[in-house]
Amino acid sequence: MQNAQPETAEQCTDSLPAIIGRISGVIASEQFPNSDRAALKRMSPNKEPPLSFYRFAFRHLPPNWQTRREAWQALLSGMALMSPHIHRPDRPLGRVLAEELYSEARLERLLGTEGEPRRTLVLRMVRFLAARKQPVNWLNIAGLLLITDTDKREKLHMQIATDYYKNLKDKEQ
Repeated sequence: MQNAQPETAEQCTDSLPAIIGRISGVIASEQFPNSDRAALKRMSPNKEPPLSFYRFAFRHLPPNWQTRREAWQALLSGMALMSPHIHRPDRPLGRVLAEELYSEARLERLLGTEGEPRRTLVLRMVRFLAARKQPVNWLNIAGLLLITDTDKREKLHMQIATDYYKNLKDKEQ
């Protein structure tokens, strides 16, 4: 395995899927300091982040991350909570939630919120998944936190709901 240095934020020209894959790998890495991972886990959506967040952000997030600091803060906190079982592109969020019998009412509340309440509910959902050691496609979660365009957000909600109900139906049979 190559020991290449991770790309820094200044060098980042990647798409969101590449960014999510890279940062989840950094957080799950055995070389990532446990103290930084613990600090990221303890972050709260309604409080100022620790310096370890800023250190990580300036090294690994895209250059414009500051415009959506709270969303990135929730995203990194969630990934740290799920470490080392973080990102699996082949496991859509809706499917995993259905397989783990995540409450339909909780999902409805999550998809119906915005801003700080959404960030709080995302972290609750992440804790649910972390307790079950269930990695998930973090691109879905990143979308919940980062997408502001109404049409794109609705498309993401529709995909999550489709995956949820298709797999929940399979569980009920």
